[in-house]
Amino acid sequence: MYIGDSNQKNIDEDKLLRIEKLMREPEDIEDEDRMLSEPEDIMIPEHSMDVLAHWRAPEYETYARDKKWYLYITLALAAIVGYAICSNGVIMAITFILIGVVGYIHINKDPRVLDFLITPEGVLAGRELYEFENLLSFWIFYEPDGKKAISLRTKSRLVPYVHIPVHKENPVELREILVQYIPEEKQEEGIVEIAERVLRI
Repeated sequence: MYIGDSNQKNIDEDKLLRIEKLMREPEDIEDEDRMLSEPEDIMIPEHSMDVLAHWRAPEYETYARDKKWYLYITLALAAIVGYAICSNGVIMAITFILIGVVGYIHINKDPRVLDFLITPEGVLAGRELYEFENLLSFWIFYEPDGKKAISLRTKSRLVPYVHIPVHKENPVELREILVQYIPEEKQEEGIVEIAERVLRI
């Protein structure tokens, strides 16, 4: 009885040490205000016993935009709104004005910094756990000066692909872990991803 209690105590202590290590891991992203706060980071302790990989990264990539970029986008939106007004498409004009306002707010907002974990259960991104049993395959897009993301193909028809930023992690090491749980299948960038990269949105 005493031995069993002692073993349980050691397991609990090991779990606490692992959680503390994860929560205080050195950070290479300076702005701590963008880190998720409680209760959003509560998923980390819940899935921290068998962590195969852990890193922190902005939730999406940001692109450098100069004054010309803002000018071109504004002119394009103004042209669409002008066309909508001329053709009596009031709803279309209002829609594109709203798209412009929401888009401007979104692109000028700094992305949150999320914790990403790979465990034997699946891939944890912030508060979302993508379980391996609900994933069909994965592919890692990695360009040294470009896109760096793990693309997870899900069984969902509504959201067939989920992109996880790799940031400064070694893609080879991540691949070696993931290939043990789900197959690796080459993917091509979709129209949406290409448009996001070209338009820098």
